[in-house]
Amino acid sequence: MGKSSRPPILAAGGIVIRNGGKPLIAVVQRRRDGAWVLPKGKLKPNEKPIAAARREATEETGCDVRVYEFLGVISYVGGSGPKIAHFWRMQAVGDADGKLMSDIKAVEWLPLSAAVERLNLPHEQMFLRNVGRHALKRALKKSRIKLPEQDVLHPMVDVVTAVRPTEVAVRPRRETQPRWSVLARLKRLQAAIGRAGWSG
Repeated sequence: MGKSSRPPILAAGGIVIRNGGKPLIAVVQRRRDGAWVLPKGKLKPNEKPIAAARREATEETGCDVRVYEFLGVISYVGGSGPKIAHFWRMQAVGDADGKLMSDIKAVEWLPLSAAVERLNLPHEQMFLRNVGRHALKRALKKSRIKLPEQDVLHPMVDVVTAVRPTEVAVRPRRETQPRWSVLARLKRLQAAIGRAGWSG
């Protein structure tokens, strides 16, 4: 990123995937300059990047989205100064029935290679080319697994489980295993004391 005395503008968005016969990726056209970009936008005051990413993706694609794992950051210098944009993998839920925000002229759902070609910003093209295949693989893998009810009601849970899924399964076993071991030793010791006829 080039040198600038201005603090960077923080933005967030997503690689939004819609499943079907072939997974498709959302690209949106800005009204002000006609450029095709990934869905993203500036953070509001005190807004967390992940919340901004979901809000912007919903507003710019017209679809409700589920947010999954963090994909990375793009930093660059735009017309208004340095920018840092955080991206998550997202899944479109249902049809696009929401109204697009006024800044967006159109939305297209394209295969990965066509989406990369449609983007007008080189840094976004490079980002999607590098992480798009990974995002599609994760989306296809996730679509084969039936989501538990809590994920439907609270999709943000997937952000935690997608990053470190083994902790949820392994941690309870780590905690309970030593307790059973200690109890077993105490029981054996108590039996030995009883056989020896010792008393407290």
